[in-house]
Amino acid sequence: MKRRSTPAKKAVIELLKSSGTALSQEMIEAQITEKMDRVTIYRVLNSFCEDGITHRILSDEGKYYFALCLDCKEDSHNHEHFHFRCVECQKVECLPQPVIVNLPKGYVQENTTGWVTGYCNNCN
Repeated sequence: MKRRSTPAKKAVIELLKSSGTALSQEMIEAQITEKMDRVTIYRVLNSFCEDGITHRILSDEGKYYFALCLDCKEDSHNHEHFHFRCVECQKVECLPQPVIVNLPKGYVQENTTGWVTGYCNNCN
């Protein structure tokens, strides 16, 4: 569905692009320079997810983060990957390399998503 562009959408997408990482709604609210309320940001983020612009990531701490769909095609979205959250700076990023999961005999892997927490290359 084609949606109209609004100043709020432009501001949020520019912030996501410039950050280079996944951001929570609270992080976006704290960093956004335009005047907009929490509900507007939430609606913008949800519309981006519905339109395949971003994907929603539920963290190990129960918080949602939003990341741009950089490698997705219009007709196919692949969000089966792990995410990394730095315990020092709180940066959240999609891990580009697959994480190998060694399953017990008889198990068949269908979907792979998850979290790795630790120290990013800047905080290590």
